[in-house]
Amino acid sequence: MLDITFIKENLEICKAAAIHKNRVVDWDRLLILDEERRKHIGEIDIIRAKRNQINSLPVKEARIEGTKIKATLKEKEDTLRVVEEELHSLLLTVPNIPDKSVPIGKNDKDNVEIRKWGTPRVFDFPIEDHIDIAKRLDLIDFERGSKVGGFRAYFLKNEAVLLELGVLWYSLQKLVAKGFTPLIAPSLVREFTLFGNAQFPWGRDEVYALPKDELYLSGTAEIPVTAYFSDEVLKESDLPKKFVAYSPCFRRESGSYGKDTKGVYRVHQFNKIEQVIVAKNDTNTSLTLLEELLANSEEILQDLELPYRVLSMCTGDMGEPQVKKYDIESWLPKRENYGETMSDSFMGDFQARRLNIRYKNAEGKMMFCHTLNNTAIASPRIIVSILENFQQKDGSIAVPKVLQTFVGKEKIMR
Repeated sequence: MLDITFIKENLEICKAAAIHKNRVVDWDRLLILDEERRKHIGEIDIIRAKRNQINSLPVKEARIEGTKIKATLKEKEDTLRVVEEELHSLLLTVPNIPDKSVPIGKNDKDNVEIRKWGTPRVFDFPIEDHIDIAKRLDLIDFERGSKVGGFRAYFLKNEAVLLELGVLWYSLQKLVAKGFTPLIAPSLVREFTLFGNAQFPWGRDEVYALPKDELYLSGTAEIPVTAYFSDEVLKESDLPKKFVAYSPCFRRESGSYGKDTKGVYRVHQFNKIEQVIVAKNDTNTSLTLLEELLANSEEILQDLELPYRVLSMCTGDMGEPQVKKYDIESWLPKRENYGETMSDSFMGDFQARRLNIRYKNAEGKMMFCHTLNNTAIASPRIIVSILENFQQKDGSIAVPKVLQTFVGKEKIMR
């Protein structure tokens, strides 16, 4: 969330950011409500001052006047509350302002490739996609998954289970060794975490709701972990706080019907290791941390020997809360193209304002924190890339060296 004072002082910049992020904001109504709010606050202050003056009146007269003032004050406070609630709702629709280094564009076609790593393998035999490989080697049961869990459900089987648990555990251990605090995060979350994360109001259709329990299924550990310090004041000396969190994730994928409908590249339930940082309110420092998170994910893909590329996301494809965002895409041989496996985001104090996460700086001034997050690894999407990149002429799958200890073998064969 952006501060209303900041919005008024930088209105044209905020309007441009909304246009570049393809979002509509009722700016006129927002400014009218802020004016009404300030007017009502001024009137309430006058009434309260008058209430303090009646003590000098005779008791009977003070009692009569006090009753009138109390009724007027309540009416004014009720009106103020309605105005503030509408104003707050409108402020939630204002997207964050992208960094100057972010490319301006409408959609994913305007993203900018930063670099590539690794050379896509040239096969000397007809290759299969992950679906055919998984069926032939009995690694994923799509039919029974659909029977039990519906569209996009699946059962991982045999060595695929060991691959998934291995790559998740490997990534977790790597980041713990780098000083990240390990967490297992809840997947059931309260509504305020989704507003705080800025999934709401924009992405409500993507989230599974449990209305009877007033809970939601989280689509990423970023949501509960970013809310970990909500309504708290942290010590500046303790920042940045770095977390690496495991959680099952759930997404409705409401806008993706007809897209990646086969296989396990786009599913409703998956497991993920997420990096989350809560930092001081310093943009230069946070941009350095963003590069650190990016390097961690790149290192994992390099360890897995998977070719990938890094994209700088344009304004129209980066999401509402982001100041700057990278996507890391791994090579998918059957597609002859790259597919997203990680997203690296810097949010400024946008989420911290919504979640009220603050610290006192050296001058004693209360500041809102900065927040950042990046996928360390997500499965089964990463399994798709492993199966396709490591398929062999004899029909087997070579297990990446760093995962052989977890899988217990060098090759997966029927």
